[in-house]
Amino acid sequence: MLRVALSEVRSGAVETVADVPPDHPMFQGAEWPLAEPLHITGRFSAAGEGKYYWRAKFDTTVRAECRRCLTEVLLPVHQDLQLLFSEDEEIPEGEGVYVIPPRTQVLELTDAVREEFMLAEPRFVECRPDCKGLCGRCGANLNDGPCGCAEPQTDPRWDALRKLAQDDSPPKD
Repeated sequence: MLRVALSEVRSGAVETVADVPPDHPMFQGAEWPLAEPLHITGRFSAAGEGKYYWRAKFDTTVRAECRRCLTEVLLPVHQDLQLLFSEDEEIPEGEGVYVIPPRTQVLELTDAVREEFMLAEPRFVECRPDCKGLCGRCGANLNDGPCGCAEPQTDPRWDALRKLAQDDSPPKD
């Protein structure tokens, strides 16, 4: 699927194109399931002795939940990749740098794509910026309107603190 023969790259850049289905094992453990295949396009080229550069991008849509109201949200994910692959085991692995195992003839790119996809997944999803969330008492979605719960009663033990806060507030004009 996402494999590049290193012998081909030595004679010129190789185009990489793939559509990875949402149920592919590489997405196991992903925060959000894919709503459509992951489309990958790129160009894999030699970048010196034992080094290769992969400039690529991927696009998909994930099915997520709003962190405030738990409504399902379809969220596009787009990521540009600029990855370095090296046969030199001394090169420090880090963000965007991958070591090629010794005697590799065909390089499997799936693990790198999986890692980059996991990093590109959205952390905090909201259905909209002004989402009101759920009622803390009854769980009703407040975006649909008021829930009907009675206004919370204030704890009288906090009255003295409230009075101090009011006394310290600047005068209103």
